[in-house]
Amino acid sequence: MGTVPDTAAITQWLGQWRAGDIGARDRLFAVVHPELRQVAARLLRRERPDHTLEPNAVVNELYLRLIGGHAVSYQDRAHFFALAAQTMRRVLVDHARARVADKRGAGVPHVPLSEADGWSAAVSCEQLIDLDSELAALATADPRAARVVELRFFGGLREEDVAEALGVSLITVKRDWKAARAWLATRLQ
Repeated sequence: MGTVPDTAAITQWLGQWRAGDIGARDRLFAVVHPELRQVAARLLRRERPDHTLEPNAVVNELYLRLIGGHAVSYQDRAHFFALAAQTMRRVLVDHARARVADKRGAGVPHVPLSEADGWSAAVSCEQLIDLDSELAALATADPRAARVVELRFFGGLREEDVAEALGVSLITVKRDWKAARAWLATRLQ
């Protein structure tokens, strides 16, 4: 497909979409789809082996939620991907809740959330729901740290991208990431 357009092109398409240009929205999604699919694939690798969602299904649901919801004024590429990460989180958590509602107490063993950078251990539906709940609690205690976790874990963003999306320094993101991981690890055990 070629190279991904620079941040300026994506920001321009976002502005055109905000102004009502559906063609700009379609160009944007055609270009960012592969990157969003990679993020979804990384997220799904953390899920149990028999997970029923596929990366394209997550991205398609993300697309439907982003275009079907209330109008959002995406400021730039970083803001768009931050909201995409938040929406992917909701897609996965909603899917997990539906699955748990269908099948309570599946006897899935506890997998600790302990790997330092990426938390790549498989995550069950119940664990994803627990993580979402604890992330909501963290958001009350430290909203920025909760956003860092959301962007890193659910959005697959690098620390540099998180810093840009949140408008903070890289060292602040690193400090929040470390503190949030420790806070969540103690709450999830």
